[in-house]
Amino acid sequence: MAGGMLEYTKTVLQKVSFDARLFRRELEKAVERLMPNELKELKQWLLQFVTDKPELKQALVYLPI
Repeated sequence: MAGGMLEYTKTVLQKVSFDARLFRRELEKAVERLMPNELKELKQWLLQFVTDKPELKQALVYLPI
């Protein structure tokens, strides 16, 4: 199931994006679970996803890449 966890993570992040604290917590979990190549892809996706959500941009500091 290539990319299954990544897609699941994106879905969860979208669903909790109404709350910056929940978003950060789920992002921290994702960093622990995902492989390095998936984290790179997640970062690219996040950069686009948070462009119009400034309250979520601060959570990007939890990405190791």
